[in-house]
Amino acid sequence: MAQAGEAIIVASGLKAGYEGEEVLHGVDLTIAGRSAPVGIIGPSGVGKSTVVRALMGIITPYGGTVSYRGRPAHKLRRGEKKVFAGEVRRVSQEGVPTTDPRLTAEKYLAGALKDARRAGRTHASTIEGLLDFVALEQHFTGRTLVTMSGGERQRLALAHALATRPDVLVLDEPLTAIDPGLRSEILRRLKTLAADLGISVLLVSHDLESVERLCSTVHVLADGVFVASGPLTEILAAASHPVVADLAAAAPLTAQRLR
Repeated sequence: MAQAGEAIIVASGLKAGYEGEEVLHGVDLTIAGRSAPVGIIGPSGVGKSTVVRALMGIITPYGGTVSYRGRPAHKLRRGEKKVFAGEVRRVSQEGVPTTDPRLTAEKYLAGALKDARRAGRTHASTIEGLLDFVALEQHFTGRTLVTMSGGERQRLALAHALATRPDVLVLDEPLTAIDPGLRSEILRRLKTLAADLGISVLLVSHDLESVERLCSTVHVLADGVFVASGPLTEILAAASHPVVADLAAAAPLTAQRLR
């Protein structure tokens, strides 16, 4: 497991995009071991998922660097990729990516727990406990993934990631398909579990309520860079950038409560 304060993923002057179009123009971000949850907010299409894909080594930066323990994240060797996959887990808006009609929740989670044992990353988790953590009833053990709703698959994906006790959990709009009340409860549980297990969390979302519940530090992404950083209450109170004002206007009740 990572040591407290140990740099795991570092983006420095990150420039990235797709098909030659630069979306990020210089993003700096460090995810350290056993650190408090950090959030990235911004409107749709601003490049939040591009940041995630760069941090995960899925895309090659146009400029700047993204490193995992000092190595370029997009150039990891096979053995390094295996270690990275155990230490850094991503949960996306799509939830569980599978088309296997026979794969059940039980088999899916059992595979993750087996991988955790092999990698020496086990903790006191069972299939039943993981399902309960994400508010899925026990009868889901026998359910095939293809029969689940979008919200159920999102919750199962989170349970799968937690089964391996990662050092870093990267959440990219992870719970958008579930009821706001249940979403808040799962995030409350996640905040406690992450602190107990020393899991560093990066939450990327447009949902101010979710980010505020989980993250003590927030970065606002706009114009390809972070235009504001700090506690969300302070960012909203200052509203020093038009994008911040727009986010507050889009969720007036949340913004008013936080101010």
